[in-house]
Amino acid sequence: MSQFETVIGLEVHLQLSTKTKIFCSCANQYGCPPNTNVCPVCLGLPGSLPVLNHQALLYGITAGLALNAQINPFIKFDRKNYYYPDLPKGYQISQYDYPVAKDGFLKIKSGGQEKRIGIKRAHLEEDAGKLVHDNMFGCSLVDYNRTGTPLIEIVTEPDLRSPQEAYDYLNTLKLTLQYLGVSDCDMEKGSLRCDANVSIRPIGQSALGTKTELKNMNSFRAVKMALEYEVRRHEQTITSGGKIFQETLLWNDEKAMTITMRSKEQAHDYRYFPDPDLVPFAIDQSVIEQVRKQLPELPQDKFLRFLSQYGLSEYDANMLVADRGIADFFEAAVKEYPHAKKIANWMAGPVLMELNDRKISINELKITPQGLVALIARVEEGLVSNLAGKDVLTAMLNGGKTADEIIKDKGLAQVSDDSALFEIIDEVIAQNPTVVEQIKSGKPQAAGFLVGQAMKKSGGRANPKKLNELITRRIADV
Repeated sequence: MSQFETVIGLEVHLQLSTKTKIFCSCANQYGCPPNTNVCPVCLGLPGSLPVLNHQALLYGITAGLALNAQINPFIKFDRKNYYYPDLPKGYQISQYDYPVAKDGFLKIKSGGQEKRIGIKRAHLEEDAGKLVHDNMFGCSLVDYNRTGTPLIEIVTEPDLRSPQEAYDYLNTLKLTLQYLGVSDCDMEKGSLRCDANVSIRPIGQSALGTKTELKNMNSFRAVKMALEYEVRRHEQTITSGGKIFQETLLWNDEKAMTITMRSKEQAHDYRYFPDPDLVPFAIDQSVIEQVRKQLPELPQDKFLRFLSQYGLSEYDANMLVADRGIADFFEAAVKEYPHAKKIANWMAGPVLMELNDRKISINELKITPQGLVALIARVEEGLVSNLAGKDVLTAMLNGGKTADEIIKDKGLAQVSDDSALFEIIDEVIAQNPTVVEQIKSGKPQAAGFLVGQAMKKSGGRANPKKLNELITRRIADV
């Protein structure tokens, strides 16, 4: 067991899904040709003046309320001064001493235990541009399309005690933000980025150790791996008599190691001061309360409701709640067919498999909740087998036909007529007298062999439950 305690704090930068940028009317859109969504304001040209995007402010308040934070009634923007090629103004408009939200928390589950992670602050700011490095010509190009994209930066207290806790926190935070609809949280597009601060200290010590800052992590898995690497490095350095220096490190995913970016001596002094072009203003409490009323049911609350209202297992509830679209689809299906557990089984099995195979979301699935429950009902009433039902689902997604149309077209309806089944059963019994004797001598499980043989003779169309019942009855009469 380690003699050290790990201390981790995270900073998450989230791009907000507004139609336009935070201080100008340029489109907030990913994937456009370089430098096409720009204007004098986001390029910082002389004489241009920023105007705050009202929707970005409302999204900031929404996120703050969902994180159980206090919303500042007084809003002020500041200039964060530093030079970098992707920052055309030479400063970034951010918030320093009056963030939109502060002193919140987020409950997470990690290692089977619930834990409350403090949220120090959540502030609004504009994003920088993007450097594109061209190795062929040995140069770097700048795309300013992302400049001015609205961001909310969410900073935790140093409450996380392991890389796993950090990983679980990020997943919980991402799911919460997705439920709010304030961002798509797509890390591949850069919509969600994370930096981490990590240090260690002897167990029982209250003072924090020297921290290192980790950047350039493009997935939650990479965050976890980078933190694990740094914790091991800190422990090995200190136990061997060395010293940890405060520095900013980049994570190299290919080499699975950290690389020094800059030391403490090179750290920026951002020289924050109030932005003179953006007048400070107060937020009326009625606006905050209106946003609060519009908050959706958050994932943790939905999880608990699914357990109590539908009697689902924690596994099923977790699977459904992990995607708001899937949870909404499930509830719409239950309204049509009040058998929650059966619907959850289909959602966790065949439906989720189709989503993964097709690499699409539930909203892109070419089937309605009504269409799915119609199929489930046919399986439950024995019209088609469970196995055939999965094939019907695939056909429904490929062709857009109803379950009944596909069952009819493909001749998948199970044979449940007693007289037709007895013909098959009598033939199977006559061909397997030894198995019949085993059943008669007290081995009823042997009937499974006869059911299998009968299924083969029916071409898989016989109802296996009905077969088993009729075989038992027929042998009792022999």
